[in-house]
Amino acid sequence: MKDKRFIEESFPVKEVSEISAKEKNIRHGHISTLHIWWARRPLASSRATNYAALISAPKDEVDWDKKRQFIIKLSKWENSLNHHMIEKAKKDILNANGGRPLRILDPFAGGGSIPLEALRLGCETHAVEYNPVAVLILKCTLEYPQKYGEKVKKKVRDNFGMETEIEVNPLLEDVKKWGNFVLEEAKKEIGRFYPNDEDSSISVGYIWARTIPCQNPACGAEIPLMRQFWLARKSNKKISLYPYVDGKEVRFKIAGNGYEKIPAGFDPSKGTVSRAIATCPVCGYTVDDKTTRKLFQEGEARERMVAVVLHKPGTEGKRYRLATEKDMKVFREAEEYMEEKRKRLMDEWGIDPMPDEPLRRVPVTFGVINVWVYGMNTWGDLFNSRQKLALITFVEKVRLSYQKMIEKGYDEEYAKAVVSYLNLALGRLADYSTTLTVWENNRDTIADTFSRQALPMIWDYIEANAIGSSSGNWLSGINWILNVLSHLSQIPPVRMEEE
Repeated sequence: MKDKRFIEESFPVKEVSEISAKEKNIRHGHISTLHIWWARRPLASSRATNYAALISAPKDEVDWDKKRQFIIKLSKWENSLNHHMIEKAKKDILNANGGRPLRILDPFAGGGSIPLEALRLGCETHAVEYNPVAVLILKCTLEYPQKYGEKVKKKVRDNFGMETEIEVNPLLEDVKKWGNFVLEEAKKEIGRFYPNDEDSSISVGYIWARTIPCQNPACGAEIPLMRQFWLARKSNKKISLYPYVDGKEVRFKIAGNGYEKIPAGFDPSKGTVSRAIATCPVCGYTVDDKTTRKLFQEGEARERMVAVVLHKPGTEGKRYRLATEKDMKVFREAEEYMEEKRKRLMDEWGIDPMPDEPLRRVPVTFGVINVWVYGMNTWGDLFNSRQKLALITFVEKVRLSYQKMIEKGYDEEYAKAVVSYLNLALGRLADYSTTLTVWENNRDTIADTFSRQALPMIWDYIEANAIGSSSGNWLSGINWILNVLSHLSQIPPVRMEEE
């Protein structure tokens, strides 16, 4: 009779659960930053349960305690690449299974946590999925880093012109190289639509407010729909937009640290809309939620660029200014160019580059999606014109990068691997490039669309600078992916003996 496994007799559930819960705060190098996958299992529990299921149950109390303590330590993120601990775990598994690596099959692999940890523990891992997004994630997690990420020696010249030999990860180097290629090609084409300020400050993002007309017949003012007016809300930095009425128009000032004083009695945390009920700042009229939704559905709602978030190279922190007519002029030019490019790509690709799949058909299990009640009926409706232009441009440049690699003699399968990571970067860019992203005023950064498993209506959103150098841009996505790829490439491939 086969020996019982450790997990059949005992398991440090409490300790591993606590470690797994803390894993949500781990970002750099963690596979969760490759691409969103809602049902992703914690690496900590996956590693611990894999190990406990593949070793024999100890024979005495002392060994039980040692194994439990080892499992707890093994599950910690900081030990995921601890050579000594991982090698010990591998040997324990081999000793419990006749000295040969096991074959592990996960038929519902999803985001890849369980098969990744089986691979880390020296098992020949097979992962199966029918969701194409999951398949791409799995290939970038389990296959490409082990197949192409092994370090090789490369001759380079130092600062003195002397030739020296270094070790490099070719896959990591090429993802970085072609990620930069894509960025530079995109900048050449659409860089003019993200101009720097006269003092060389770079736009981090553009804050927009959706608007509806006041329904008071005696007013008719444009109501900027804003949840709140804070731009920065830190202990040492309090800056807000201050709305004021000029005739029948709502205008803004910037108030707080470094700007004019926030007026007494003004509470920036109170906006003009809550639960789709809007209050007109001009006349005080209240527009009920049903009417607000109806105005959106009938095409009466508009958008207004309110402010620009900036960063000046060589300085710390972000600063803000009001949006100007010049900003809107550039946006309208981007809008016109987007339509031209869209038509050209439709002829070239044979499909509309804008996603036209209906939002209403998304399964309820996906989460809360209520944007269609505001007239957003397709996935393409979740983006403004400049965001659409940026995304189709980056898609086009990623396709171009593959063509260039083939022209330079790259192996086709290897080129596909490189482009797969660039496509993951596209996914990250799209996540930060919708009209459902918000400015996190307590952190001075952009929150992504899928900060939770839902697509709720966002009244005031921030449009990220796709070619910039702050949160939500292309280069940021590439860097996140490089961190994960570096981690995954350090897991040695498993080479099975011939039968």
